[in-house]
Amino acid sequence: MAENRQQSDMSLKEQVALLPDTPGVYQFINRDGEVIYVGKAKNLKRRVSSYFMESKDHAPKIRVMVRQIASLRHIDVPTEQDALLLENSLIKTIQPRYNTLLKDDKTYPWIVVRNEPFPRVQSTRRRVRDGSQYFGPYSSVTVQKNMLELLHGIYQIRTCSLNLSPAAIARGKYGVCLEYHIGNCKGPCAGYQSEEDYAAGIERIRKTLRGDLRSTREYLEEQMKSAAAELNFEAAAHFKNRLALLDNFESRSVIVSNTLRRIDVFSLLLDEADSTAYCNYVKVVDGSIVNSFTVQLSVGADADDREVLSRAILDISDRLSGTLAREVVVPFMPEEGLFGDVRFTVPTRGDRLKLLEFSERNARMYRLEKLKNLEIKNPEKHTDRLMEAMRKALFMERQPRHIECFDNSNLQGTNPVASCVVFRDGKPSRKEYRHFNVKTVEGPDDFASMREIVGRRYSRLLAEGAELPDLIVVDGGKGQLSSAYSVLCDLGLENRITIVGLAKRIEEIFFPNDPMPYYLDKTGEPLKVIMHLRDEAHRFGITFHRDKRSAAFIRTQLEEIEGIGSKSADLLLKRFRSVNRIRQATKEQLADAVGAAKAQRVYVHFHGDEVSSERSSGTPADM
Repeated sequence: MAENRQQSDMSLKEQVALLPDTPGVYQFINRDGEVIYVGKAKNLKRRVSSYFMESKDHAPKIRVMVRQIASLRHIDVPTEQDALLLENSLIKTIQPRYNTLLKDDKTYPWIVVRNEPFPRVQSTRRRVRDGSQYFGPYSSVTVQKNMLELLHGIYQIRTCSLNLSPAAIARGKYGVCLEYHIGNCKGPCAGYQSEEDYAAGIERIRKTLRGDLRSTREYLEEQMKSAAAELNFEAAAHFKNRLALLDNFESRSVIVSNTLRRIDVFSLLLDEADSTAYCNYVKVVDGSIVNSFTVQLSVGADADDREVLSRAILDISDRLSGTLAREVVVPFMPEEGLFGDVRFTVPTRGDRLKLLEFSERNARMYRLEKLKNLEIKNPEKHTDRLMEAMRKALFMERQPRHIECFDNSNLQGTNPVASCVVFRDGKPSRKEYRHFNVKTVEGPDDFASMREIVGRRYSRLLAEGAELPDLIVVDGGKGQLSSAYSVLCDLGLENRITIVGLAKRIEEIFFPNDPMPYYLDKTGEPLKVIMHLRDEAHRFGITFHRDKRSAAFIRTQLEEIEGIGSKSADLLLKRFRSVNRIRQATKEQLADAVGAAKAQRVYVHFHGDEVSSERSSGTPADM
C-alpha cells in the first residue's frame, strides 16, 4: 500500500488528471488544510472525476462540499475490499464533516467486572482498557440498576475498594465489615472465602450478564435442595427467595422466540429532512431480548442506504467491544468485507421478521422523542426541518410555508358548499379559513364545483395582489385535481404554485398529468401534515354544510306558515337563531322582527291550542 500525495502547487484539475485507474481511498481537503471527506473507489480517477462534472443527480450537500475542495490526496490499495477497510479506519480517526458519523455524544451506562483479585461488579460510563470486562451498554440507568440489584441480591460479592491481594489477606491486614454480618459478603478480605469459590460466582455473573440465566438458576436450585436435605431450612428459604428474584427479573424480559439462540438485529430509519439516520440495535439471547438501544447518525454527502447501515453497525459494534453475534438480522444487506464471517439475514417472515419490526418500532419511537424535544426546545429549527422534509417529499423548488387545501361537501346535490383551510409553517391558520357557497353548479358535480371554487379563490387573490400559496392540496383524487389544475392553467399559475391531489382512504398523492399515484412514507411528517390539512378541510366544510342544511330546513318550516315568505323567515332566523327561540318568543318580540300581522300568524302557528283555549273561555286575546 503506497500513499501518493499531490503537490500543493498543482491545480485541482491537474490533481484529478493524475489519479490512477486503480482501487484506493481519496481525501478532499479544504483551504484550511482540513480533511472534509474520505471516500473509497474501485477506480480512483473515474470516481473522483464524477464529483466535478455537472449533474442533476448531485445532492445539494455534494455541491456545497465540492465548492470547498482546495486539494486532494489518495492512497492506492490492492483491492476494493482493502479500500473499504481503510476508508472505515480513516473516517473513524479523522471524522470528516461530510462523512456519515455518529451524532450521539452521550455515554451509555455499562456494568463492569473489574480485573482484580476478587473482582467487583459495578456501574460505569467509562471504558478503560485495563483488562476489565464490560457488559452493555444499557439503554437506561433503570435497566442497568435492576440488573445490578439482581446480581447483588443473588450473589454475595464484595462492594468495598480494598486491595485484596493474596499477600494483603495473608498478613491479616483487614477485618470483616457490616456487609459480612448482614449476609451480603462472605468476607474474602479476612480469608473467609477462597478465591476459587468467589471466581465461580463471578463466572456465573458473567453468563447472566450475557443473557444466559440457566447457570444461575441451576446454582440456586442446587443450593436450595442441598440446604433442605441438610434440614437447614433457613438457608433453603434464602435461596428460594433469590430464585424468586430471578423469576421476577426473567418475567420482565421480552420473550420473542423459543427457537432463536443468539442473534443481533439492526434496523435503519432515514430522515431526509435533516440528513439524519436512526439505527436501532436489539440483542437476543436464548429467545429473550436482553438489550436494545438506538443511535443517531449524520448522513454523509455521498452516502447510500447500505453505507449508512454499515457505518451504524460498525459504530454500535465498537460500543459492544467489537463483538457481533454470528447471525445478524438486517432490513437489507450492508457493504461486504467489513464484518468478517458474520452471516447477515434479511427476513421475509417468521420470528426474525417480527424482531426486525420490533427494532423498527423502537427506532421510530426514538426519532419521535427527538423531534418532540426539538419542537419544545427549538421550535424554529423544528419548523425549518419539517418544511424542508415536505419540500423534498413533494419535489418542490421552495418550502411550502403557505398551504391551502380545498374540499367539497354536498348531500345528494343539495346545499353544495366548499371549504378552504390555510396552514402556515405546517400549522392551522384558522383566521384565514374560508367557506364558499357553490353558485353556478346544479346537482352533485364535484369537478365543476372544484373549478368554480378554485377559480373564485385565486382570481380574487390575483385581483387584490394578495399572497399566493406555495402548495395547494385538493381532497378527492385525480378528477378534482385535474379540475383545479385546469383553472390554475387558465390563470397562468401552473408554474407558480405546486398542486397535488389526495385520494380518499388510502392516502395516495397525485401530481398533475401523472396517472400513477405516489405514496409518501406512512411514518413521515409530510404525510401527517397533509392528512391534517385534509381532515381540517373536511371538518370545516362539513360543519358549514350541516349549518346550512339546518338553516334551510328551519326556513322551510317557517315558510310553511301562511303569509310567511323567505324574507320574513330570514328576518326571524336572524333575530332568534332557532325555531325553539321563535316558539318561546312573545307576540311583542315577534312583532319587532316581522310586524304585528305576521307575528300573530307565527304565534298562532306555534301556540294554536293555547289561543283556542283562551278564546273559548272568554279570555281576551293579547295584542
